[in-house]
Amino acid sequence: MNFNLAIRESDKISQSPRSEDELRELENIYCSHGDTVHYATEPALFETCEGSYLYDSRGTPFLDLQMWYSAVNFGYRNPRLNAAAHRQLDTLPQVASQYLHREKVELAARIARDAERKFGTKGRVHFNVGGSQAIEDSLKLVRNYTGGKSLMFAFEGGYHGRTLGASAITSSYRYRRRYGHFSDRAHFVEFPYHFRGPKGMSKEEYGDLCVQKFARLFDSEYNGVWDPKAGKSEFAAFYIEAIQGTGGYVVPPMNFFSELKKVLDEHGILLVVDEIQMGVYRTGKMWAIEHFGVKPDVLVFGKAITNGLNPLSGIWAREDMIHPGIFPPGSTHSTFASNPMGTAVALETLKMLDEEDPGPSIMEKGAYFLDGLKQLQRQHRVIGDVDGLGLALRAEVCREDGYTPDKATLDWMCDEAMKGDLQVGAKKYGLVLDVGGYHKNVITLAPSLLITLEEIDLALTLLDQLFARAASR
Repeated sequence: MNFNLAIRESDKISQSPRSEDELRELENIYCSHGDTVHYATEPALFETCEGSYLYDSRGTPFLDLQMWYSAVNFGYRNPRLNAAAHRQLDTLPQVASQYLHREKVELAARIARDAERKFGTKGRVHFNVGGSQAIEDSLKLVRNYTGGKSLMFAFEGGYHGRTLGASAITSSYRYRRRYGHFSDRAHFVEFPYHFRGPKGMSKEEYGDLCVQKFARLFDSEYNGVWDPKAGKSEFAAFYIEAIQGTGGYVVPPMNFFSELKKVLDEHGILLVVDEIQMGVYRTGKMWAIEHFGVKPDVLVFGKAITNGLNPLSGIWAREDMIHPGIFPPGSTHSTFASNPMGTAVALETLKMLDEEDPGPSIMEKGAYFLDGLKQLQRQHRVIGDVDGLGLALRAEVCREDGYTPDKATLDWMCDEAMKGDLQVGAKKYGLVLDVGGYHKNVITLAPSLLITLEEIDLALTLLDQLFARAASR
């Protein structure tokens, strides 16, 4: 289809179903390539979805092991959550954000009361639409509370979004290179990535070393972050992911954050926990930070709170940071923040989770999946490392030495998995994988939390086929 023909047909785009080839031509002409779709040479185009699967126009099932970057934790077209969306659509689907509605208030109360039980601190909830936008709100909150301090600590390998403010505390320069800085770039601190850490150290020893390196910054004013005479730091907060997401699902030792928090508390630095990808039971608990026994000052959430059905995100913060006297009306705003469709689905999600604690099942299935990955590791030398917590799992693809990162092979595997020709018995499957890691050589696995053991077995079978194909290519 040439450009002139596309113009003539533009008025008919919505009048009849288009073939896949026609859709691809239109996309090539009219869609920006500035998002992540075109990481693939020929992006996949899906027609339907159900449970753990996406389906293309041929009806081929693609077992999804990343579930929209952990946004669809409870499966595609979840009947209960879809029904909540339909009910809200028929009652109050829209209302301006300067007015109240029942779903917003009840959702905020549930989140805040849950946080108070777990962290022992009263707080409030502020909503927005996307994860990056909620990070922006948290930066405003932190700066306001600390008297305008704009410097933050964050981790190497950390990811907090791609808006201007969020990219300043995201460790990848690639996300900032074209745009400069909205604010001062974060000071990035070493994360205890044990597989690529110093040899001869246990995971716990390496975690202790990372804390010691961070604590050393406060030993002298000449380390650049601390004024010992005034007893004040130039830095406002430390932004963390309890388990690194885009960084490759790196799980730190269990004592790491409690030791780090001691250093922060000693120097008056806030702890902001980004739960956008790992929250809502991805790791077997509502918030991943619960595994580590520390109390956040601010917690940021999004993605799976609505099972991907509606953009909704938010922050929970301590009362003294967010009460109306310090964070008054109009401090931040988004037209669609706390929208009734999103808050209704999120409220139903939390009710569903309250009725039956999914934590034990998630931990059992995660352990089963991890054991299967370890078996694959024994069979395929190119799997350098596997690890996980709950159903946040990783498999690091390396060269034959089992250590040197092999991004090219993983890129090939991801493309191969999308062909939809992996075969089990008489049936063909595709496999949806996500790539993460410092060297982009890690399969980050975030399957549906409702995945069955049979589906885990299928996933392991399909992964085994992929590794075998990679070895013989």
